[in-house]
Parts: sequence; structure tokens; C-alpha cells
Amino acid sequence: MALENRYDFIMLFDVENGNPNGDPDAGNAPRIDSESGYGYVTDVCLKRKIRNYVELVKEGEAGYNILIKPDKALNSKFTAAYEAEGLKTKNNGRNEDDVKKARAYMCKNYYDVRTFGAVMSTGNDPCGIVRGPVQLNFARSISPIDIEDITITRQARTTDERQETGQTEMGKKSIIPYALYRAEGYVSAALANKTTDLSEADLELLWEAIINMFENDHSAARGKMAVRKLIVFRHDSELGEAPAWKLFKLVKVHRKEGVTAPRSIDDYTIEVQEDALPQGVTCEQMG
Repeated sequence: MALENRYDFIMLFDVENGNPNGDPDAGNAPRIDSESGYGYVTDVCLKRKIRNYVELVKEGEAGYNILIKPDKALNSKFTAAYEAEGLKTKNNGRNEDDVKKARAYMCKNYYDVRTFGAVMSTGNDPCGIVRGPVQLNFARSISPIDIEDITITRQARTTDERQETGQTEMGKKSIIPYALYRAEGYVSAALANKTTDLSEADLELLWEAIINMFENDHSAARGKMAVRKLIVFRHDSELGEAPAWKLFKLVKVHRKEGVTAPRSIDDYTIEVQEDALPQGVTCEQMG
């Protein structure tokens, strides 16, 4: 068996003077719930950071390739799986046994497929669909966010005509002065054992990647971002001892009294009610 225990987890991360996840439908401004004013970060954005970290620390190591990245077309990677397994290519997936063998190859050789799953049913050499044992929700800010549009200037002009005018060009940069975000996730041991063979070593790498996912991914646009705390609930069984939502309610993050405009992690209190854990569930705080 790959995993013997189910896990649920919470990650708390913050941004200072940056844009954690731009919205293409809003001029790449930080994502925000227009009704409540709370900010959010997509699961896709968070998975990208995890993939980048794994690729950085495991580059060239067998079994830790990354499927979702802009190096080659996905279909060409699926064909490579058929070739590696000695299967007939360009068969349009008519042989279900071949698809299963190719799918097993992708799980074995690609960390993100083994972890998050993937839709690999395209092209002439499909590898099927893998439902990943690790799933993430959107991250949501603890408090409503304020988006500030900062005017910036640049000396480099984009056209010869603008260059001849000698005028400085103007632009805008959208930032959040400060926000603390909370994201929740799940690790299904049942799916890991049934489908992808996600191992304990893979899981330890996942925790490491979450804690460090911003440390080698800094940019001026994203400002100062850091994972402040990773809280992992470990169940004593494969299927779990309690619903995830009940465990998530045991972690409470409050804005401190008198703070009207949070500007740092010190403006919040983080409370983990470990004394209220259900039987068969333990909690570890990392970061």
C-alpha cells in the first residue's frame, strides 16, 4: 500500500505589497470576490508553485518529472509513454490494456500526475484520466482586501514614434498592501492506493514543497509572499476518523482587537484547538 493514513491540511500564507494571483478578466488585478471584498487565490496557482519547487529540487531524478509545464506538447509526452512501454502508437486508444499500462507509466514517472492527477485522454496515444489523491481548494483571505493601483513610469518606449517624442510612458501596477490567506486541502489514501501509488516519501516532499513554495519563486509583481503555517491532520486509518470540515473548524484565525487595517501576520492570532481533536486524529504544525 502507498499510504495507510488519510490527511487533511490547512496552509496559511500572506502577501505584502504584491499581487498573489492576477485575474486576466480584470486587467490582471488581484482576484477578489466582488460581493464580499475577500481576496482569493486559485488552486491552479498554488499547484504551479508546488510543481516548480519539486522540479527545482528533484530535477533529473527518476520518478519526479513534471507533466504540466510549457516544455513540450502534452500529446507528445503521452506518445513517449507508449514508446517507453513498447506499446503500439497512433492507435487512438482502442486498446484499453495499453491505455492502462501507459497510465501506470505516467503515474510512476510524473510526480504531479501521481499527486494531483491529470486528464491525459487526448491525442492518438491517450493515457486515460487519473483522479489525484491530493486536492486543494481556492485560498481565501482572512479579511477583506484593499487593492491599490500604483502608477508607474518607464523610460523604455515600445515604438519608434513614442521614442521620438521623448515622453515618459505611464502604467499601473495593482497590489495588495497586506493580506493573509487560508487554503485547505485533502490527501486521500484510498485514491493513492487504488490509482497512483503516492508514497509516504512523496507526501513528505509535498509538505516540504508547500512550506517552501514561495521561497524560490519571488518576483516584483508578487511582492513578499511566505507560507506562515502548515497544519496537517493525520487520521489513523485510510478512510479517516472524522469529516474534514470538522477538523478545519478547529483552526481559527482572528484579527486582533483594535486592528482596522492589517499590515502583518502579527495583526492576527492563530488558534489550533488540539484538545478538541476527535479520537484517531493527530495534528502537526509545520512552518
